[in-house]
Amino acid sequence: MMGAESQAVIVLGIDPGLANTGYGVVARRGGRLLALDGGVIQTPAHAPPELRLAEIHAAVDALLCAHEPDAMALEELYFGQNVRTAFAVGQARGAVMLAAGQHGVPCSGYTPQQVKGAVCGSGRAAKDQVGRMVQALLALEDEPTPDHAADALAVAICHANCAPLASALAQASA
Repeated sequence: MMGAESQAVIVLGIDPGLANTGYGVVARRGGRLLALDGGVIQTPAHAPPELRLAEIHAAVDALLCAHEPDAMALEELYFGQNVRTAFAVGQARGAVMLAAGQHGVPCSGYTPQQVKGAVCGSGRAAKDQVGRMVQALLALEDEPTPDHAADALAVAICHANCAPLASALAQASA
């Protein structure tokens, strides 16, 4: 029987979007990170929004069933986007969070700056730097593509690295 410290914690990271929702599944065992899955859920631009959201929900539901993550980490809305894009991203986040709620998987949100800071050491890191650091941190042969998948893996890494620290700080202050 394995001790609690040797069991893997699995995080499903999500970079939400109506056209492209990136996902990345990362396991953390001790101080080691391992990529389990990653990719993009694409929906057709000509489809009605309700069908696109249903497709995102179904795909995330399948990921939750396949990987049984302990947590889901989502990238927060970036408000520099136009309002129409922000609404679409918010709707996609809702579809993703609904799937997590149906599986009883807790969700945490991180701003793009928090993710870049956790992965690269700087909240102002460039997109290509994030991809290279994700590759290095997960010991991948190639840089993850497309950008949405790399971003989702970065969100999962952020949570996998930040959640144990937040838990330890909460226990220390209790």
